[in-house]
Amino acid sequence: MKIAAIVSKPAKPELAAIVPETLRWLEARGYRVYVDQQTAVYAAHEPAVTRAEIAGCAPEFVLVLGGDGTLLSAARAIGESQIPVLAVNLGSLGFLTEVRLEELYSTLEAVIAGRCPTETRTLLDCRLLRDGRELARYQALNDAVIKSTVARLLGFDLCLNGDAVVEYQADGIIISTPTGSTAYSLAAGGPVLMPSVDALVITPICPHSLTHRPLVVGDDIVVSVRLKSGADGMLSVDGQVGMAVMQGDEIVCRKAAYGLKILRMQRSFFDILRNKLRWGQR
Repeated sequence: MKIAAIVSKPAKPELAAIVPETLRWLEARGYRVYVDQQTAVYAAHEPAVTRAEIAGCAPEFVLVLGGDGTLLSAARAIGESQIPVLAVNLGSLGFLTEVRLEELYSTLEAVIAGRCPTETRTLLDCRLLRDGRELARYQALNDAVIKSTVARLLGFDLCLNGDAVVEYQADGIIISTPTGSTAYSLAAGGPVLMPSVDALVITPICPHSLTHRPLVVGDDIVVSVRLKSGADGMLSVDGQVGMAVMQGDEIVCRKAAYGLKILRMQRSFFDILRNKLRWGQR
């Protein structure tokens, strides 16, 4: 039997109609469907699993129903398994979830027929070290952010491949993937990178120096940030998970050994910039 899985945004009212209809559509084409616990609210008979357990069900693809935040959460749970993800936008912006609801079934038809292109997006492997000991490890599709927990400048030492680069005095620092270059990094003055670019972006947040600018480095670089002075801070990964950071802690980020496979329509990246971010429009 063919297998698929569905991940949904919690408490999205329209899912009460979308989920049962989608389940019937997939089951009519011979699929056994596993759903996460958020989707199970709208699915009476399908087996429910946690997002972390979805990869173990070995689906051919995972259908994500929600917004960009839902995709970010799914990426951390599914990325390492290399199972392709089809993201359908039910949110407001949907920069990453580019498939519209009205395109759901035509896109599913293309996926099943093998006509939907797969694009691999860089994931960021992020480790929090204290006294040389790993306290936490995360994967990010967008970014890892270190910020102060109070309105006070932080002092950071930035190293690339172990070489000292610069000491920042700033409100925080963002290490982003090309996908994340259009998220928080962009709002903080960072550059736009095409998703296919082999690079990472380091963007200081409100730096206390006019000479401190965003830095683009190759994705074979190991980025290390040590919290040196000021207040304690918070490490936030994709704006969804993270933990407190203390003076002397080190955050080490590098390209993960695997990427997120996204099933997507043949829309140009610049079409998405123009339509979603109003790029170049007055």
